Amino acid sequence: MTDLMGGVRISKADIRLEAYGTVDELSSHLGLLAALLTDDDDREYIFHIQKTLFNVGCHLATDQEQTELIASARLPEGEIKAMEERIDAMMAVLSQTRGFILPSGCQAAAQAHVCRTVCRRAERCITALSAMTAVDAEMMQYVNRLSDYLFILAKKINFNKGIEEILWQNACK
Repeated sequence: MTDLMGGVRISKADIRLEAYGTVDELSSHLGLLAALLTDDDDREYIFHIQKTLFNVGCHLATDQEQTELIASARLPEGEIKAMEERIDAMMAVLSQTRGFILPSGCQAAAQAHVCRTVCRRAERCITALSAMTAVDAEMMQYVNRLSDYLFILAKKINFNKGIEEILWQNACK
């Protein structure tokens, strides 16, 4: 058993714990990504994302049927829009890849792909939780857009290092 915000006790096998635990895992992977980044702006934005993920985790760790949300359990205003603007700015300089790319490249790009996949798992857990209890739609949208951001960031990192993406070739044709 463990405590949620407000002291509510739940099983460690509860989907709520899985959801915010996966968000915490994502934040740890983002910390490693930040350590690998050479671009100061990207590194600072990753730190910003980690801070925002604490808001997401706080939201997920609150059973709103028993405990009122505190201010830090809400997504700061404009977070999704700011992330979408960063995605658009990166996309403007990257070539459009047709087909699936293998998660690879330099170490930082590969770590961005690891972050992306953990983010997708967090999104699945949050979606499962939302089928059972109230989860703010903005929180779900933020996590969804974050996985897109991490995919584009991996592409940008490889592009800036002059590393070509490896396209998946279907050997089962």
